[in-house]
Amino acid sequence: MENWSPDSWKNNPILQQPEYPDSEAVRQVETELAKMPPLVFAGEVRSLHQQLADVTAGKAFLLQGGDCAESFAEFSATNIRDTFKVLLQMAVVMTFAGSCPVVKVARIAGQYAKPRSAGTEVIDGVELPSYRGDIINDISFEAAARQPDPQRLIRAYHQATSTLNLMRAFAQGGFADLHKVHQWNQGFVQQSPLGEKYQHLADQIDDTLAFMEACGISSDSVPQLRETTVYTSHEALLLNYEQALTRQDSLTNRWYDCSAHMLWIGDRTRQLDGAHIEFLRGVENPVGVKVGPSMKPDELIRLIDALNPDNQPGRLTLISRMGADNITEILPELVRRVKAEGREVVWSSDPMHGNTIKASSGYKTRSVNSILKEMKGFFEVHRAEGTYAGGVHFEMTGQNVTECVGGAYQITEEGLADRYHTHCDPRLNADQALELAFLIADTLKQARQR
Repeated sequence: MENWSPDSWKNNPILQQPEYPDSEAVRQVETELAKMPPLVFAGEVRSLHQQLADVTAGKAFLLQGGDCAESFAEFSATNIRDTFKVLLQMAVVMTFAGSCPVVKVARIAGQYAKPRSAGTEVIDGVELPSYRGDIINDISFEAAARQPDPQRLIRAYHQATSTLNLMRAFAQGGFADLHKVHQWNQGFVQQSPLGEKYQHLADQIDDTLAFMEACGISSDSVPQLRETTVYTSHEALLLNYEQALTRQDSLTNRWYDCSAHMLWIGDRTRQLDGAHIEFLRGVENPVGVKVGPSMKPDELIRLIDALNPDNQPGRLTLISRMGADNITEILPELVRRVKAEGREVVWSSDPMHGNTIKASSGYKTRSVNSILKEMKGFFEVHRAEGTYAGGVHFEMTGQNVTECVGGAYQITEEGLADRYHTHCDPRLNADQALELAFLIADTLKQARQR
């Protein structure tokens, strides 16, 4: 890359960064991080790139999901397991119904920082710096807690290391056996108010597994039935953390951000002359960009060319986040222009961020109906334009939280207080996420048949 280096982003304007009180302490932490082992490896990143190229070609489907913002307080093997479990359940349903591979990318092992709409917040007349994620400061509304602390970068790295170790063990150690995953699905089918609707698909999976076993194809003889691969991703917001974990591959001499397999740029930090575009244009990782309702076609093409100048399939994922009422009005022009210009991209739908509302009880929430409406609109637009709706991007958790209203279990605004645990934005719980997976599977099957 001409005129690019891991620190060239420092020459560009940057938004959404913390103001640390001690710059020398930050420099020491950056130096320490730069000596740490990589969290992911270049070969893994290349593997994801190839799988996303298949998504670009319409041969696979991208499922990306996980926590809004990982926290230090809720870090546990149980929570990691439950999020991993729901992602696998969703993938099995989509794979079977859609008859295509599902590329699984978790928002995990790095999703610690969050952009904020304002630098400060006021409660009862007291103004303090906004909470920006546990990698920066603490959610407690106290002056000392809200002071950005660079040591949190080190803690985030070690937590990400532990998370990845456990994820790899789950993926390769038998926890992901297809039969076990389907057994989890059966439990959901039995409990769900829409159980009868889902029972048909569950029965079909049962029949298929039984047929395969009768033919001698089992988990013991075919590793693919008992093992899987789940990649990691997060928003590349704190560029000093990303730079510190960027390494030059010994085989290709190319630069990889080894903090995650895939990184994305948010709608607030996608300025063409900004530091985030500058940094991510030079690393080899697959990159995502959030595409919000303010995006214009000309700007989108310039953004694509900045991040994927060689037009490589699998390099760039455009993550649409328009809002349920905007999706069919705004997205078609963007999709049409990208298609006309011949740009190779993955189109994915984030139906969460454009549908955040404030409940009468005061809680920030999202309606499952609005999420579903945006998702359906996303598929409708691509069907009309003759393009491929290649993926979905959810904020979700394996925990039994009550943060989004609606769904088959009909969580109400009054019920949000029961188990509202998010540190930032409301997440789908396990049942809501799996319910949407069954509904997506129907749409995906129809799309692939066409």
